[in-house]
Amino acid sequence: MIPALAGVHHLKLPVSDLTRSIDWYRTRLGYTVSIEFHEQGTLMGVALHHPAGGPMLALRYDPEKAVAAAGFDYFSLGVPDKTALEALAAALADLGESHAGVHFATIGWILPELHDPDGHEIRFYTVESHTELGDQCLVITDARETRP
Repeated sequence: MIPALAGVHHLKLPVSDLTRSIDWYRTRLGYTVSIEFHEQGTLMGVALHHPAGGPMLALRYDPEKAVAAAGFDYFSLGVPDKTALEALAAALADLGESHAGVHFATIGWILPELHDPDGHEIRFYTVESHTELGDQCLVITDARETRP
């Protein structure tokens, strides 16, 4: 049996400062707060909505887990095509955000090494592909190899 799935409902990250993280995701990626989660009168988390189709993103106040999760790329956010990815890279650079630029990747183009205030690596990957996946498994021997 194969279960019916409908994409990613939301992604959740632990953060050390909710206000700072909400502001970063708002100003860098356009997210807005759609739900607040309060526990015993204290704001402990939020759900963020993206007005242009990005996945919902939840932020949960948990400083210890934020430190432990820093540096790892838990997910890649989809961007329509290489042109949109290049525009995003330029906009982030204009905001003073450091990243590795747009690169040819396994099946599309990638913008890696953007880090949020807690050091989570946020990657962007194009939905547009330069390599079609077939019936056979595609084997990658060096994922960091750069091509044209």
